[in-house]
Amino acid sequence: MGRRLDLDDIQGNVIRAYGRYSFPFARYFFLNIADCGKGRRFVDIVRKKITTGATWPEDKKPAVTWNIAFTFFGLYKLQVPQRTLRGMPEEFISGMRDRAFILGDRDVTKTEAEAVGWDSQWDPIWRANRNGDGDDSDNVHIWIALNAQLKKLGTDEPVDELELETQWLRDLCAELGGGVSILATNGQNGDQEYQSASALFFEKNGLLVPSPTEHFGFADAIGDPVFRGQFSPELEKEAVIGRGKWMSKEKGWEPIETGEFVLGHPDESQELPPIARPPEFMTNGSFMAYRKLHQNVATFDQIVAEEAETFAKVQGVGLEEARETLRGKMCGRWSNGVPLAVAPTYAEWLAFNDKMGFADPDPFKALRKQLDYIRSPAASDFRYADDMLGYKTPVGSHLRRMSTRDYLDPLNQIGIDPATGEQFKNENATSGLNKRRRILRRGLPYGPRAGVQKTDQTEQGVAMMSMCASLSRQFEFVQQQWTQYGLDFHQGNDTCPMLGNHDRHKRFTINSDPKSGKCPFVMSKLKTFVECRGGDYFFVPSMTSLRMMAMGIIDPT
Repeated sequence: MGRRLDLDDIQGNVIRAYGRYSFPFARYFFLNIADCGKGRRFVDIVRKKITTGATWPEDKKPAVTWNIAFTFFGLYKLQVPQRTLRGMPEEFISGMRDRAFILGDRDVTKTEAEAVGWDSQWDPIWRANRNGDGDDSDNVHIWIALNAQLKKLGTDEPVDELELETQWLRDLCAELGGGVSILATNGQNGDQEYQSASALFFEKNGLLVPSPTEHFGFADAIGDPVFRGQFSPELEKEAVIGRGKWMSKEKGWEPIETGEFVLGHPDESQELPPIARPPEFMTNGSFMAYRKLHQNVATFDQIVAEEAETFAKVQGVGLEEARETLRGKMCGRWSNGVPLAVAPTYAEWLAFNDKMGFADPDPFKALRKQLDYIRSPAASDFRYADDMLGYKTPVGSHLRRMSTRDYLDPLNQIGIDPATGEQFKNENATSGLNKRRRILRRGLPYGPRAGVQKTDQTEQGVAMMSMCASLSRQFEFVQQQWTQYGLDFHQGNDTCPMLGNHDRHKRFTINSDPKSGKCPFVMSKLKTFVECRGGDYFFVPSMTSLRMMAMGIIDPT
C-alpha cells in the first residue's frame, strides 16, 4: 500500500540526499538567537527560502537549496510554549554534549569529574555550546544549510549563487541588529563563519572531477534507506531494492514505514511516534544529529600498511592485494563501492571491475560508470543471512554494523549445513530487527581534494547529518551498540574497525572459509581513525511548524 506525503510541507533534506542530485557543495551555518522577536522575524523571512521535498521540474532545479533546523534551546529562545517543549524527547532536550558517554565521545570508565577536558579536541564552537557557563550568547540555536550545484564541469567551483545567498544571510543578520547572529565555526581556530563541505575532487588530465568518495578513499553514501512515500510509485520500485526492508523471497524489498523518519506517520510498529502538543507542530518534521567527524587519514593509511605486510606473508599474496583486501574487509565494500557480498575475493573484485568498465581511461566515463553502478539496485541488493560466519563480509565490518539487514533474524542458523557442506542459507530470514534502527545519512566531506597530502592534523572528515524519528532508538542505538560495542556481532568488546574508538580494543577479526585453505586473520594494531569534533541534536521542522514559530501561535492545549 502506498502512502502519499505532503512533500510541500516536508523539508527537502529529509526527502533527498542532495549530493546524489548534483549538489556537491555545502555551507553549514550555526546561529544564536539573542532576541525572541527578531528570532521570529528571522524565521519568518528565511522560511520563504526553504527548499521542500516537492518534486523538481527538470528545468526548475534550484541552484542553491536552503534548509533549517533548531536545537532545543533554539526553540526555547523562540518562546515555544513550555508544555510543547516538555513533550520533546529526553535526548533532544539534553543535547549531544550531555549524551557523550552514550555516543563514545567521552571515556565511559571515568566519572564526569575525572573526565575534565574530554572535549578538548572539539572545535571551539562546540566546546562553548551548552557547556554550563551561563553564557547563552555562544550557544547554537539554529542550523542552516546551503547546498549548491557545480558551476562548470571540470572545475571545483560552486555556482555564483552560493556566495550571493551567503551574503543575503549575512545582510539579514545585520538588519536584525544582533537579534540573530552567525557564530564562528570550523576548525580548532574557530575563525570561519561556516563549515564548508564538498564532494572530493580529483585531478585527471588537467580537469577536476567530483568523486563519490570520502578521505579514506571509499565510495560513500550508497545504501541510504528508502521510506514509504519518499518516491513516486514508479521510482520506488527500483529505489527500494537493497535499501528498504527485506520481507521474504515472495515479497522481496519493501519501503520502510514513513514514521521511522518523518514524525506524525505510522512507523514499523504501526504506531505513531510520540510527539509534543500540538501535533501540527511536529508532524512532517524529523530529528537530526549533526556531527563533525574528523578523519585521521595518515594513521589509517599507516596501520593498514603495517597490517598488510603481515597479511601478505601469512596469506601468501602481494602487498597491493593485501592492502586492498584489508581495506575492503574493514569496510564491507571494496574502495569503489562494490560489496564484498557480491565480489568476496580480490580476484573476483578485479574481474568485476573489468566487466563494469570502471577503469575506463576517460575519467568522466569511468566516473559515470561508477556512479551509475553505486546508484543502481545492484550495489545494494544483497543480504547477510547466507553468510552468518562472515566468510564473505566479516561480521564485525563497518557495513554490517551500520545496517545489519537480515543478519540478526533470531531464527537464523549459524554454522555449516551438513546436507550441503556450505553455510546455512537462511532463505526465510527478514530484516525485522534492522528496520527499526535505520537512519537517513546526509552531509558531505570537508577538507582538501583527493590527491592532496593529508596528515592527522589537516582539516578533513565528514560533516555528518543523521536523520530519524527517534534519536535514542535509531541514531544513539547504532552509535552505542553497533559502532562502539560488538556483542550483537559475536565480537565481544571489539568496536567498528573504521568508526569505533580503539583506545582499548584494537582488534578486528577476518574469518576465512576453510575451503580456501587460508587461515583467519586478526588485525591487532587498530587506532582511532575517526574522532568527533562536536555537534548537537536538532529538530527539523515542517513548513507548517516554521510558520507557527514565526507567528508565535503554537497552542499546546
